[in-house]
Amino acid sequence: MSHKRIPKRKAAIAAGSVAALGAAALFLPNAMASQTDSDDAKATAKTFKAADVSDLAAQLASQLGDAFAGSYYDAANQQIIINVIGNNSNVINEIKAAGAVPNEVRNSTDTLETAAATLKSDATIPGTAWSVDPKTNEIRVTADSTVTGAKWDTLESTVEGLGSGVATITKSAGTFKTFVDGGDAVFGGGARCSLGFNVTAGDGAPAFLTAGHCGVAAAEWSDAQDGAPIATVDQATFPGDGDFALVKYDDPATVTASVVNIGDGQTVEIAQAAEAAVGQQVLRMGSTTGLFDGNVLGLDATVNYPEGTVTGLIQTDVCAEPGDSGGSLFTQDGNAIGLTSGGSGDCTVGGETFFQPVTTALEAVGATLGAGDAAGEEGAGAEDPGVVDPSAGASDPAAGEEQAGAGEDELGGADDQAGDAGEDTGTGMDDGSGLVTITP
Repeated sequence: MSHKRIPKRKAAIAAGSVAALGAAALFLPNAMASQTDSDDAKATAKTFKAADVSDLAAQLASQLGDAFAGSYYDAANQQIIINVIGNNSNVINEIKAAGAVPNEVRNSTDTLETAAATLKSDATIPGTAWSVDPKTNEIRVTADSTVTGAKWDTLESTVEGLGSGVATITKSAGTFKTFVDGGDAVFGGGARCSLGFNVTAGDGAPAFLTAGHCGVAAAEWSDAQDGAPIATVDQATFPGDGDFALVKYDDPATVTASVVNIGDGQTVEIAQAAEAAVGQQVLRMGSTTGLFDGNVLGLDATVNYPEGTVTGLIQTDVCAEPGDSGGSLFTQDGNAIGLTSGGSGDCTVGGETFFQPVTTALEAVGATLGAGDAAGEEGAGAEDPGVVDPSAGASDPAAGEEQAGAGEDELGGADDQAGDAGEDTGTGMDDGSGLVTITP
């Protein structure tokens, strides 16, 4: 799927409930039929939303035991595909009874988990990444442009040692790095990052989630370059088991909204946090590049950044560039999915991008999405979340177009945020560390 900037004025506004946007307005169709699914199984399968994959897959994994070998979402047919080992008729019937589509594969869950563990022990090389791809039933290994010579030989031999059909390697033209800056710009210590989602901390304080590498870069954050701090880092994880930070607003009376700013004063209301599913179509908002869409390619990804190894990420083909870190990954119907971590490439040639799952971050920091709602339940202000015009996010912040704040009172009541990279954010100079130093 191409990395397209969403064209303007192509979404409908729905009143009274979350309405599904037309596929032409947001997504390019992408058929993902299984190689071994029978026409009969597909014909009798139920239709689902991508958000249903996690619960149904967990249910069937419990029922099927070792026969279960992963799952993914067929967005073209709105069906859930369940990978299975063997052709046991009882297993097949259980999957069909649940409304899913059985897909016989070669590699078991244990085989793929063992392969990932081997990669971790033998090939943790800066510039490499891997994730489980249930659509191909393999480990997807990626090496960036810095993996050459002896490092490439080690990676290649490790993958070959896993056995035939267990893992594949692809080469990226870019370099894996964190993407500092983001959707609604926040500034700290000479770096620019992005507010991901507003949350309520465990003690009831208003706060927001952003990337962990932003949280370890600076303790205090402002909503304007060289502005007074409005929020302070409470917790941050990077590198290690994730890339997320909880940042509390300094003013406990700060009123926040559970929305994502998509530019031109338009917002998308976020109703709940949800698990990602391979094959799911998603949107990403960033202050450098605006609004882009793409697909989830892999889960439980491990990325070996120059700063260290990060685990448990989501891999996608949504493009991103330096300046997009911490930004929101979400769905058209208001599900919060991830926080922009890093990757390679850009929004001209494409690349690989990795995201911190929101559900994991919320659990780790003890926060809830929005103004006091529980994760997975409706967010603040999301009682009746109409769909706004996401295509407005296609404005070009780098050209100086201004991005509105994510909600009327977000970032300490600043309705007009410094989300553009041209008017008042200065020039981001990438020093190779993954941080972008701001110069006037």
